[in-house]
Amino acid sequence: MAAHTLADRLLKHILSFSLKGVKLPKDVGVLDPFNGPNAEEVRGIVTTFHRKYYNDVSTRVLMLGINPGRLGAGSTGLSFTDTKRCESDLGIPVQGLRTHEPSSDFFYRMIRAAGGPEGFYRAIYVHAICPLGFVKEQPDGTFVNLNYYDDKALEKAVTPFVEQWLRTLVTCGMRTDLVYCIGTGKNAAYFSKLNERIGLFDRIIALEHPRYVMQYKAKQVDAYVNKYIHALGEAIG
Repeated sequence: MAAHTLADRLLKHILSFSLKGVKLPKDVGVLDPFNGPNAEEVRGIVTTFHRKYYNDVSTRVLMLGINPGRLGAGSTGLSFTDTKRCESDLGIPVQGLRTHEPSSDFFYRMIRAAGGPEGFYRAIYVHAICPLGFVKEQPDGTFVNLNYYDDKALEKAVTPFVEQWLRTLVTCGMRTDLVYCIGTGKNAAYFSKLNERIGLFDRIIALEHPRYVMQYKAKQVDAYVNKYIHALGEAIG
């Protein structure tokens, strides 16, 4: 039976991510919330979210971050969404898990300024260039977040996986005339170079990463929210 709605098509892929066959560098682990200790909860959150906001056949404009971090998508399965915003803004309850992520704080300020989740997600689909995150083991045995571009060997290893993921997103029902890249530095540089090679998107608009804004430009949060809203005018109208 064919997957009829955008939610159907996306969930088919999102709930079955796999890096099987990808040889990762030593001491690098996969941050996969769909197969972690809270997998059942995460799968429920992600399914509810997609059924709530993407249960139609309309195309969306992509907004792509870097890769999941432990406190945002690494906890809820939703990009730039910690458990606090999952409940307060999306109305999706979370059981037995509590995270607070500054990037999520910024992101949902922006979504509220754009008119709220219903209008925002009616036009935009938010995910990541690399849909699974990574952690690196430290000498003391602890683990820290690792972006896909922080290690050249890791970047090279996951690029075929990233390319296939981007093609999958477009096939599911995304516009190709425009795409937003969250992160104006290494994420935008990698994405631009990759897009030049595979030619999926006509135009990339890069925006400052929420983590950068909250960490280094906290006094100018409103200005960056306005910058996002202005840029999103082409997609939301």
